[in-house]
Amino acid sequence: MKQDSTRTIGAVTVVTNPISGVGKGHDVAAAALARFAERGVEVTEVRAPSAAESVRLVRDSIADSDRAPDAVVCIGGDGLINVILEALAETGVPLGLVPAGTGNDLARELGVPTDHPVAAADLVLDGHTRTIDLGRIESAGSEPMWFATVAGTGFDARVTLRANDMRWPKGPLRYTFAALAEISGRFTVPYRIELTGVVPGVQDNPAADTVVETAAVMVAVGNTRTYGGGMLICPDASMDDGLLDLTVVGAVSRLDMLRLLPALSAGKRIDHPATKLYRAERVRLTARGAPATADGEPAGNLPVTISAVPGALTVLVPR
Repeated sequence: MKQDSTRTIGAVTVVTNPISGVGKGHDVAAAALARFAERGVEVTEVRAPSAAESVRLVRDSIADSDRAPDAVVCIGGDGLINVILEALAETGVPLGLVPAGTGNDLARELGVPTDHPVAAADLVLDGHTRTIDLGRIESAGSEPMWFATVAGTGFDARVTLRANDMRWPKGPLRYTFAALAEISGRFTVPYRIELTGVVPGVQDNPAADTVVETAAVMVAVGNTRTYGGGMLICPDASMDDGLLDLTVVGAVSRLDMLRLLPALSAGKRIDHPATKLYRAERVRLTARGAPATADGEPAGNLPVTISAVPGALTVLVPR
């Protein structure tokens, strides 16, 4: 369940990624840091050469009993947030967002301004907090990962991985171009979907825990509603219900998928009879050779087990 409170923010650890948003991260960081200085906030800045080093430095900052921050601020996109979740999850230390990425889906979901770094910095310092759930994804041969938005598998994971490697076009349109490139490749595969802790009454949910075996193009597992810069893939997901929403896009044709992509890119619900919606506390997905992503970052290959972790993250949000 959601819990709101207010706290004083006088010292922050700031994690930056200057290349977020195809290079706009540097300018966004400069504006936000200037605002923090203007308001008299003590700033410890983390600019690390690797994800592992960023996590270590954030953990060290939190553990410093003399100079522990009142919040950790991420100046970047969903990928950078995903990195620092490893240090922040289940600590109670709030996360502040100054969006500078391509998609910024978590910021958008929380109502954080995505195009005004000074306003986002002010929001951090106003200190209004909320607790939200996180997802946890585990796969053989890969370290478990936290995620805040959506874990994708199959076609959408391949699209995300391709988009991550693209330098043109800028913004969410990259995902559309990547989808067009991937649609000619391997498409529908057999999935085994094991649902645990199901909620009766959801659109396609069974009455109890069960196994669904189906041919599918992809399965998206959402803690939040959108990914890829506003694509409404899990339209009814709530980030504080202790549950995960699944969208299973079944054996649609390539032509049907081409028809669905513009609506998905425009932030509309997928409307196709082959699409099924489920909700559960935990899901295990199996499909041969299907990759997985979490918050747009690589998360190994299936099989994977994905769990909802209630109240795992505290975030700074608008009042």
